[in-house]
Amino acid sequence: MNPFTLIADMQRQQWENAAEMMEKSAALPEQTDRMANVEVGQTPCEEVYSENKLSLNHYEPTTDEQHDVPILIVYALINRPYILDLQPDRSVVKTLLDQGFDVYMIDWGEPSRLDTHLTLYDYVERYIDNCVDVVRERSGEESINVLGYCMGGTMSAMYASLHPKKVKNLGLMAAGLSFDGDGGVLELWGDDEYYSPSALTETVGNVPSEFLDVGFALMDPVDNFVTKYVRLFDNIEDDEMVENFARMEKWIGDGIDVAGETYRQFIEDLYQDDKLMNNELYLNGEHIELSDIDMPVLQIVGEYDHLIPPEASKPFNDVIGSNDTDVFEFPTGHIGLSVSSSSHAKLWPRVCDWYVERSETDGNLEDVAGIGSAYAAQLRAAGIDSLSTLAAADANRLAEETERSETVVQEWIDQAAQLASSH
Repeated sequence: MNPFTLIADMQRQQWENAAEMMEKSAALPEQTDRMANVEVGQTPCEEVYSENKLSLNHYEPTTDEQHDVPILIVYALINRPYILDLQPDRSVVKTLLDQGFDVYMIDWGEPSRLDTHLTLYDYVERYIDNCVDVVRERSGEESINVLGYCMGGTMSAMYASLHPKKVKNLGLMAAGLSFDGDGGVLELWGDDEYYSPSALTETVGNVPSEFLDVGFALMDPVDNFVTKYVRLFDNIEDDEMVENFARMEKWIGDGIDVAGETYRQFIEDLYQDDKLMNNELYLNGEHIELSDIDMPVLQIVGEYDHLIPPEASKPFNDVIGSNDTDVFEFPTGHIGLSVSSSSHAKLWPRVCDWYVERSETDGNLEDVAGIGSAYAAQLRAAGIDSLSTLAAADANRLAEETERSETVVQEWIDQAAQLASSH
């Protein structure tokens, strides 16, 4: 090649690169403003219950009719729950709504210093149970669908063991459940040979969100501190890309502290001692008996999840009591399960179908004329919890249980049989 031509080509390329950089730089003020004003969590909802710092939100339906069995999303204790409602076209919440589900989600809020001593028992047996009961009462269903995300999935599994009759179907999304050496970098870092969570919580009380954020970022420091910003600048004129980047950065930076005692217990009992998987976990003396998790269970895992690798989730299905278990493994990471366009196009329709197929109901006892909430409670105490069980009941025995005449009870039974056959 002619050396003069080579020099000219190099100069031309440098000028073009400089011109391109100038053009991109000119877009920075406008795009910076765009990033600062980006919106998240836009699906309309209302708070229907609150306790301490938590809010139970009920989302506005998007379909004319909803499935009878509602779904409660149990979010993690880390970061804000709007990652599941990041933007309208990539929202787990909206996808569920558009498929006809009645959707609730727990927003834990941020613990204060007064909450330092909250334990897993408090979150599982107190907070989650109270929220489940609110959803059950509002829907009239004895059992509801639960979808637990990340740490919320781990707690949902514990809850399903303690209250199996209240959980119709259990979905566990990127949930840490098994830590026998294949749980990834976090399990390695949390090994008791290297790390004492007690030393941390005794010093700081609640675990600061900044401490957690740095730990997660250091799992992939090149991408988290360099590469993603290079990608942003390369695409700075792409409005959609800039908004997507800003939404993720807003969520990443919007961390919350974790109650100190819960953090200590979670790391020591699960990561270090693997008590849940080994069926050795107790919450305030109550055994988390894995054989009691006998409802249908779905594992939703990311093939490339470096926070909770598939090996930290999938083995759990082999040790629980359920005979109806599934694993949906999708080629994405921990966050991609919630926000990637491919997940919403291919994964979440399958998840919705899984819940629908297992959420058939034959109606409520209150659908029978003459059965109000008081009589329904008496019937449920007698083991009659659905139209089908009422239709097959003995009229004489139920008359004694409810102190109603056998004629009235027989009318209930006849009505129940007709209603059950129509569902």
